[in-house]
Amino acid sequence: MSKTKLLLDVVTDLNSLADSLKAVAEAFANNEPAERPKSEQSQPEDQPEKKQVTLEEVRAVLAEKSHDGFTAEVRALLQKYGASKLSEIEPTKYSFLLSDAEGLK
Repeated sequence: MSKTKLLLDVVTDLNSLADSLKAVAEAFANNEPAERPKSEQSQPEDQPEKKQVTLEEVRAVLAEKSHDGFTAEVRALLQKYGASKLSEIEPTKYSFLLSDAEGLK
């Protein structure tokens, strides 16, 4: 097989990988499964839908607290949730981290 053919195969594979990564990024951006089961679609009207805390909201609060002089405390909170940086924390823990961060005074 010639070197040119090998390079063309690599380019084709990279294009395929880029398309796959784009699809994954769009799925994360939408943050919703493609199809929801019927039981989840209909919620009782008396129960308000729980707002999902986003990474950006947590990052903004932590940045503000760090700017206000609580840098060590912010790092301690990240370590409390088993991470050295915010991106390592599971999204399910964002609301707990946010409430802890808002308690810093």
